[in-house]
Amino acid sequence: MKTSRRARRIQRHYSRMHRAGGLNLVSLMDIFTILVFFLMVNSSDVKVLQSTPDVDLPVSTAGQQAVDSLTVQVTADAILVQGRVVAGAEEFLSAGPTIPGLSGELALRRERRGEAPDTGFEVTILAGRDTDYRLLRKVMQSCVDQDYRQVRLAVESPGEVGNG
Repeated sequence: MKTSRRARRIQRHYSRMHRAGGLNLVSLMDIFTILVFFLMVNSSDVKVLQSTPDVDLPVSTAGQQAVDSLTVQVTADAILVQGRVVAGAEEFLSAGPTIPGLSGELALRRERRGEAPDTGFEVTILAGRDTDYRLLRKVMQSCVDQDYRQVRLAVESPGEVGNG
């Protein structure tokens, strides 16, 4: 039997309108992309200093976040600047008020940075709670002599204790 033009048009219209709905993935991809960028931008609230298990930082109740600056790490057998060994245990015991290897590295980094601000350059010292004060004083004196006058000591917040 032959169908009329009107019947075919109604049938086409009916099949077009009663088709199973599809999922528009382009909109979902846009939403997920925006969500990923939002999470990446807002996840930078936590500041983690590079530390090794050799350095057991003291605990503090200070509420300030860590500042990104030059790090000097004091371990039992070496002093590291940004992870690079600059002085060994034999230099700790030298008679002078400063540590020559550390002073040399800080002077080199100071020259690369150019002219110091009025308040001096920033440095963060990571030293264990059992570090000898005389050694810590030599490290701080070496920093101050090379125009690193904003000296900070890294500590752990109470919530981070035991998470290592």
